[in-house]
Amino acid sequence: MSIHLKSPVFAGNPIRSKTPKSIDPFSPASAFQTLKVLLSGQSHLQEPSSPKFQVLPFRKGRPLAGSTGDLVKKWHLGWLTFADFKDVLEGTEVKLSDDLLVYLGCKTEKGEEEEEEDNVVYWAIDVSQGISLVEKLGSRQLTFVELRTLMVATDWADDAAMGELAIAGHARALLEWHNTSRFCGSCGEMLVPTEAGTRKQCIKDSCKKRIYPRVDPVVIMLVIDKENDCALLSKNTRFVPRMWSCLAGFIEPGESLEEAVRRETWEETGIQVGEVVYHSSQPWPVGPSSMPCQLMIGFLAYATSVEINVDKRELEDAKWYSREEVKKALTFAEYEKAQRTSAYKVDQMCKGVEKGQSLAADFNVESGELATMFVPGPFAIAHHLISSWAHQVSENGISTQTKGVVSRL
Repeated sequence: MSIHLKSPVFAGNPIRSKTPKSIDPFSPASAFQTLKVLLSGQSHLQEPSSPKFQVLPFRKGRPLAGSTGDLVKKWHLGWLTFADFKDVLEGTEVKLSDDLLVYLGCKTEKGEEEEEEDNVVYWAIDVSQGISLVEKLGSRQLTFVELRTLMVATDWADDAAMGELAIAGHARALLEWHNTSRFCGSCGEMLVPTEAGTRKQCIKDSCKKRIYPRVDPVVIMLVIDKENDCALLSKNTRFVPRMWSCLAGFIEPGESLEEAVRRETWEETGIQVGEVVYHSSQPWPVGPSSMPCQLMIGFLAYATSVEINVDKRELEDAKWYSREEVKKALTFAEYEKAQRTSAYKVDQMCKGVEKGQSLAADFNVESGELATMFVPGPFAIAHHLISSWAHQVSENGISTQTKGVVSRL
């Protein structure tokens, strides 16, 4: 069975499909003015056309989430109306101000009346200082969950769930960028949020430097030996046991994407690469807070040498695997089982009961025996690259990759 995704995980954000014009009531500028009115307590001054607000709190990089208790829908983000959010903050350590909220996007939704439509603006806020909030929100069966856990718990065939995951990823990237970008790199003065938190600016009059959200580009490549019909997979000490994946590395100043692919492959494995073919890309907002949003840019790279010389400072190991071995790894890895386990974990966390369990234990063969090796799940671009090559088809003698294929079970 094949699963086709409309967008890579963390892409396809449903509230960022278009940029509103500045005069629109749901644009960042207009929404921010409405926000200031609401915070001042003068809601009677609010324009009738003003949008409704939804707020998503984060704590230490974790979005607020709840469990549906449904084995199909799994989980949902813990959106709060603006009024509800203000009530929740009462008596906590968080003092609400307009510079804490970050604009995420907008969407038109069906209103209470059947033919009515409401413009809804979405905001994110870091409430890490609100220790007492955890208990207050817990009474509603809402809790702060690691984005990686939600990622694995998501039903990849559910467009709505994938959209929620993309929103949470975008929000985490912006909030973590705010947390790590506090001072001007030119003069050392404080940076303050502007444009509803989508930019920052130096407060010094003689500087006023504008800072934009940080994105770290990374090349990730499946290296292929055409002659022997093999693919090069690597193992990192950070990986869970028995997991193998693609090579990857950050782009250095002054080099092209193709040059980065060849350099990283040579540095880590000693393999020479000739042709480099672009495959797809994926935002990756689940890295360390120092790099709040990596952009994974995927390639198929064709080797011109085969002898492996692993740099042990970079990798634990690297090996050539045949197409059949890779297909077997894709078949044996029970990604759906890992998904169910993570969904159960979210459900237990929301109920106030958290049980630790290694996801590595979920990648077993049908007999219950451990799979000898497996590759990352459908949430990672590495899976797309590997699956694309493993299920390569030939048309009129020309090899093609099936980009949309995520897994075949």
